Amino acid sequence: MALFNLSDLRAGLARDQRLIGIDPGSKTIGIALSDVRLILASPWGSLKRGKLRDNAAEIAALARKEGAGGLVVGLPLSMDGTVGPAAQAARDWTLALSEAAGLPAALFDERLSSTAVNRFLVEEMDLSRAKRAAAVDKLAATWMLQAALDASSR
Repeated sequence: MALFNLSDLRAGLARDQRLIGIDPGSKTIGIALSDVRLILASPWGSLKRGKLRDNAAEIAALARKEGAGGLVVGLPLSMDGTVGPAAQAARDWTLALSEAAGLPAALFDERLSSTAVNRFLVEEMDLSRAKRAAAVDKLAATWMLQAALDASSR
């Protein structure tokens, strides 16, 4: 499947279909879900990053269970907005994931999502490093998906 821009991805969804937000880390994939009105993102959880086909099967099963019609995957652009090696790897992975899961996908800038989530967890929640590590992936996916929903609702 081809990558879509976010507006086209939203426009292609059937009524009451959700979006799945994905923060693809090197060890863990953070997952978030939108509501059916595409207004609010909520944390779902995380998956251990493994073989693409296994992760795609898990994400496709989640999409069927939750009524999701598309993926919004975080794109780690460089701080100056350019596409570096990490962003190109994320783009390639997203294309392969979309094809394997049978779901359309869009990329969305995730710069500073993990930083923002970590800052929140330290300053507002006073969580230890170990507890932050367990929460940061799914919360970064939620932060990114919420930003994507907000940006594409205009």
